[in-house]
Amino acid sequence: MLKQDYTDLMPETILAAVEFLGYETSGRMLALNSYENRVYRIELEEGDALVAKFYRPGRWSNAAIGEEHKFALELVEQEIPVVAPILKDGVSLFEYAGYRFSIYPLRGGRWPDLESRDDLNWMGRFIARIHNVGRASLFKHRHKIEVNRMGNEPAAYLQEQGFIPAHLEVAYQTLADDLLKEIQAAFDRCGNFESIRLHGDCHRSNVLWTDDGPHFVDLDDCCNGPAIQDMWMLLSGERQEMTEQLCDLLEGYEEFATLELNELNLIEALRSLRMMHYAAWLARRWQDPAFPLAFPWFNTDQYWEQHVLELREQLSRLHEPVLVV
Repeated sequence: MLKQDYTDLMPETILAAVEFLGYETSGRMLALNSYENRVYRIELEEGDALVAKFYRPGRWSNAAIGEEHKFALELVEQEIPVVAPILKDGVSLFEYAGYRFSIYPLRGGRWPDLESRDDLNWMGRFIARIHNVGRASLFKHRHKIEVNRMGNEPAAYLQEQGFIPAHLEVAYQTLADDLLKEIQAAFDRCGNFESIRLHGDCHRSNVLWTDDGPHFVDLDDCCNGPAIQDMWMLLSGERQEMTEQLCDLLEGYEEFATLELNELNLIEALRSLRMMHYAAWLARRWQDPAFPLAFPWFNTDQYWEQHVLELREQLSRLHEPVLVV
């Protein structure tokens, strides 16, 4: 029977799970920076190391995890640098002591320099190649980018569960309503877009850079949606700065694929949805003991006041003209 939480995921269980697959561990392990799942660097007796990822109980179905793994392996087949799960007798998802887990080769590197035109060009080429593979089919068991799941539902959850402080309740509700109307208007202006398989969480922390270029280390949030979803998180700063960054990204991207420019209407809408979804994600995970330790600033009056301020800034951004390239 599968476990319902991480209570019983002890070091001896983690090491035994890896040894269950035929590896001889040294007994040394290190928890890596992951909160949704539990991820560990496991040293092997012969001196090498691998990464073991234990999936959060109840989050994904086996079919959804299987689609993540299949996508990663498809990318590797096309010589796209993504860290894919290690197969054992053709299997990539395993179960031990009620926990589902997979294992990966250990890969290092640095974050990309998003102020470098060359790095942005390279990232554009990299993302375009991923999207070309993503266009071959759609996920059937994973999420898609949509306003209701990422905006309406998170806002409702935060209010219904009492996370919004009393002195901000009216302001938050009014602001969320206005913001969601503008987000929907942005999707309406965009019109129809091609939905493809995406990385889905394409920010610099999920990209590691070596002398050979970038590689992705996490496809846990891969989903269906518009291509621009894998680009907007690489844009930051003032309008002129983001315009220049976008041009550099597209210069590389269009060597391998074409971005439909109507999707530029979605950049600030997607940013707003991520902010709303992130706040609700923290709230939904607040009973996990790892979260108050990792995010001590969450669920304080100061946090919610800042959150409301940032959403107001997003509402203003949604009224600005779309970026032009």
